[in-house]
Amino acid sequence: MHIPRPRSLAGQLFAMQVVLVAAIVAGCAVFAYLTDRSQAEETARRQSTATATAVADSPSVVAAARSGNPSAVLQPYAEKLRKDSGVTFVVIMAPDGTRWTHPEPDEIGRTYLGHIDEALRGRTFSETHPGVLGPSVRTVAPVRDGDRIVALVSAGITIDKISEQVRKQVTALLGTAGAALLLGGAGTYVINARLRRHTHGMNAGELSRMHDYHQATLHAVREGLLMLDGQRRIALINDGARELLGLGTDVVGRGADELGLPPGLTGALLASEPRVDELHLTADRVLVVSTRQVVGGERRGTVVTLRDHTELQSLTGELDSERGFTQALRAQAHEAANRLHTVVSLIELGRTDEAVRFATAELELAQALTDRVVSAVGEPVLAALLLGKAAQANESGVELVLADDSRIDDGVLPAWLPQRDLVTVLGNLIDNAVEAASTPPTEQKPAGGDVRVPHPRAAETRPRVTVTARADDGELVLRVGDSGPGVGPGDMEAVFERGWSTRGPGRGLGLALVRQAAHRGRGTVQVGQGPDGGAEFTVRLPLRVPEVRR
Repeated sequence: MHIPRPRSLAGQLFAMQVVLVAAIVAGCAVFAYLTDRSQAEETARRQSTATATAVADSPSVVAAARSGNPSAVLQPYAEKLRKDSGVTFVVIMAPDGTRWTHPEPDEIGRTYLGHIDEALRGRTFSETHPGVLGPSVRTVAPVRDGDRIVALVSAGITIDKISEQVRKQVTALLGTAGAALLLGGAGTYVINARLRRHTHGMNAGELSRMHDYHQATLHAVREGLLMLDGQRRIALINDGARELLGLGTDVVGRGADELGLPPGLTGALLASEPRVDELHLTADRVLVVSTRQVVGGERRGTVVTLRDHTELQSLTGELDSERGFTQALRAQAHEAANRLHTVVSLIELGRTDEAVRFATAELELAQALTDRVVSAVGEPVLAALLLGKAAQANESGVELVLADDSRIDDGVLPAWLPQRDLVTVLGNLIDNAVEAASTPPTEQKPAGGDVRVPHPRAAETRPRVTVTARADDGELVLRVGDSGPGVGPGDMEAVFERGWSTRGPGRGLGLALVRQAAHRGRGTVQVGQGPDGGAEFTVRLPLRVPEVRR
């Protein structure tokens, strides 16, 4: 059995509007008809009253009433007045009701049909009464000769004549009502055709279900979803997007450039071209942003999806560190094998003392760095990171030195300060410092001269990275300096932006992650020139949660 599909919302509205317009037009027509009829009767009453009063006040009528044959004088006068005034009849009669005039001459001499008592008492009155010509609206007035009533005058308009006038008005009214109905129907059709295009022909139930599914889907997805209208204002935002962007509940209707987001992310939201899986940083998160324009003949807005990449980025950083450790261990194993072959060869050559001295020197060198790190840094995660980075730096030909004032006892770091953030901060700073320190020295050209002078590090025998890790006075200080070329004064702030790098495209994320991790830990990060001539980055993190003012 085929169940008919419910009429679309546009169709239902069209039918309702047509019925409503028809009802309004019909109601107005009925009201106008009743009003016009009432006004027509009132007009007829005023017209008959004016005619009857004028006749009663005429001296010629008084004179004719005194004559022996009033009809001979009054009949022509009454007919002329009837035609001129537009009334149906003008009847002049004796006080006893005998007609002296009538539109139909056969009725002259007969008794008037109607009430005359009020007129005989000297009052002019109007009434609706059936007569020879049919029901009529009539006015009866007394004709006075001094204090004596010598005749009566009745002037009236028949109901048929009134109805004929009303019918003419109603015909014009119906034409106007029909035109209004057609115009209203055409306008309703045009409006509903547009509505049908926008609702894709769906009925109210389908639209309601779509809205429910839309709301459920919007708040169920964990990813952020943001929709901008054609003016780049927020039209829709789900809970995930609010959380990822750190926005409140009152952002709908605000422009994308008014949200206080980082410039790069704001630019991606305002861009007219689509963006696919772009990496952007906020104060606390690493976001993957994709945008797509919504078009339909004109630009209607932009759909933005946001995915949290923070933990994945941290894991990627840890994986890179582990990969670096593995390569360092592989290199150390290769180097240890070479040294072991050297010791064995010395022993085979009978040079035992030299073999012992060579092996002892290598062991003392490795153990000295391990003992220094373990004694100064009691936090096992940071100690392991420093030892691994030292091996990596040594493989790159860079010496990693732990400053003498470094001291972090075990258990000093609070639980709310994530170890992953500490690894992000110190690991990225050391990686950047090793990379900068291993850069071949370049010549510097002094301003205003052609003589080139060597970089201050050119005379050094080995590049160096100095690390300070200290916990005192209620804060954790992590400082990393290098002997590289340093950071120019104009780039002190730009180095923390995503994508800033001197190593080419596809890099420049590490320092941005450092500042982000420092921000999460309610700390600060600064850059300056270190004692070795290169850049020096200092991160300060509080060891106590700052008090919240109320």
